Amino acid sequence: MKKLFFAFSAVIAIGIIAVSCNNNASTSKENTTTTGTDTAAHAHKYRCPMNCEKGKTYDKEGNCPVCGMKLEHFDGTDNGLTYKMQYASTPAQLESGKSATLLFTPKVVGKENEAVALDVQHEKKIHLIVVSNDLSYFEHIHPDLQADGSYKIGVLESGKAYTNGPGKNETRFDNGGDYTLFADYLPSGGSHQVEKISVNVKGTPKPAVTYTTDKLTGKSDNFTVMLNATGGKLITGAQMHISGMLMKDGKEIDVNTLENYLGAKAHMVVVSLSDKEYLHVHPDVSGGKFDLHTTFKMPGIYRGWIQFQSGGKVHTVDFTMNVKEGTADEIKKTTEGHDSKEAGHDGH
Repeated sequence: MKKLFFAFSAVIAIGIIAVSCNNNASTSKENTTTTGTDTAAHAHKYRCPMNCEKGKTYDKEGNCPVCGMKLEHFDGTDNGLTYKMQYASTPAQLESGKSATLLFTPKVVGKENEAVALDVQHEKKIHLIVVSNDLSYFEHIHPDLQADGSYKIGVLESGKAYTNGPGKNETRFDNGGDYTLFADYLPSGGSHQVEKISVNVKGTPKPAVTYTTDKLTGKSDNFTVMLNATGGKLITGAQMHISGMLMKDGKEIDVNTLENYLGAKAHMVVVSLSDKEYLHVHPDVSGGKFDLHTTFKMPGIYRGWIQFQSGGKVHTVDFTMNVKEGTADEIKKTTEGHDSKEAGHDGH
């Protein structure tokens, strides 16, 4: 699936008027003025490619203060449409251990009969994240486009092997209970979308797992990933800069030696336990380590999963993050520490 990846900056528009945006789109208009024979240059706008701040634009190039991705050029070309992901299953009531089909169809609100084309992001048109509501279960899969414009996922019977291996276009619900699905996609000409879909599976649920403390080291086979946040503490109110050290057989290795997975060295998903909010986290690479950025808006327990590929196998390492409310001093120190690292950081 696509990409679990913190200092805020306020940018004041000079010589332009920015039109405010709704949650799904942003449109901006710029004024040009003429003084004598001089014509003001066309003012450019920049926006996070993941639309983290719901249509907010900036006057200068830089990185998104939420996820750390490089801002992209944007001059109000968003089509202004509102999208929704229509979900359906056959049968309508899913049952644990039984086969089924899930369909996801992107729609334009108010123009539901129009077909919606999706752009490819990280080699796929939809990244579907499946989690149990206690966040003990995680899967990242990619629905297949159908002739009618819908995207399909097959649900396998318990015990049946994946046709193409895990993480492709199939999933399983071995236990009953409530699940949350996140559909991550980009309509052509529109804004990046992440939609949350609640799904109930009939059957005996697995005993819920309770998470209360940090678990910042995780393993998959002979790989270990250790996370370390700037300032040594995960807090709200500041863009968190998190370094991820990768070890193999107990020895640190350069993450550049990994194979690309979905066009990158790693992808990360972070979800809050209380309200199942999906955070944008986009691992970069710096000094041979994973370089992660995200912003926690609310304190509480978060679960994260980082995925990478080696020897043709996709590894998933899970984490638990107990995020505290940041004090003014903590936010200031974290921000200063982040800015100091950025000053000497090439290629971020």
